Amino acid sequence: MKAAVIVFPGSNCDRDMQVALRHAMKAEPIMVWHRDTALPDVDLIAVPGGFSYGDYLRCGAMASHSPIMAEVKRAALRGVHVLGVCNGFQVLTEAGLLPGALMRNRDIKFICRDVWLSVENNASPYTGHYEKGEVIRIPVAHHDGNYFTDADTLKQIEDNGQVAFRYCSADGTVDAAHNPNGSCNNIAGVTNEAGNVLGMMPHPERLADPLLGGTDGRPMFESLVAALG
Repeated sequence: MKAAVIVFPGSNCDRDMQVALRHAMKAEPIMVWHRDTALPDVDLIAVPGGFSYGDYLRCGAMASHSPIMAEVKRAALRGVHVLGVCNGFQVLTEAGLLPGALMRNRDIKFICRDVWLSVENNASPYTGHYEKGEVIRIPVAHHDGNYFTDADTLKQIEDNGQVAFRYCSADGTVDAAHNPNGSCNNIAGVTNEAGNVLGMMPHPERLADPLLGGTDGRPMFESLVAALG
């Protein structure tokens, strides 16, 4: 598998993503600057977390108009896999590659802690190394992670099986008490209809090595290597 990581001014998880991919791929991902106008030939494009352009305007809004994003959109339409994490998820919704939007957290506070996720769909290159219904622990760090979309789009997402992860309790209970930011239907991660683009607010790259305190994020990267390698 060949992978690229997009780097914006204000990215702070691009190196974390680089390390997680390097360990899974046994090869070095290509770091691509936001002002570049061409992408290398890769199987996966990662849009990392952080505060692109200082999160001015709406989170991800300015980054979605970076020169490289025109190429990311063209690649996604060709079927190249695109993973957006946290700010990357925000960028992908702003760019129109994923449905919905990320709004201010329900309690108007920055959230930085581990959360529990239920794996809702393991029939994708991103989740194939998880079990459906498996509960995993992944960190979140966001102020605008409240996933919202209109009722018709939400029904379509649910009916199509596009929900990849939901916030839940340690025993897998999905309810409002275990929804950290107010997201519709506890959605923590969602794909496009084709399934090649995934956006998620939690950070799998931050829990992909025992030295980081856990490995619940590692199967995502191993799954991608197995599916796309």
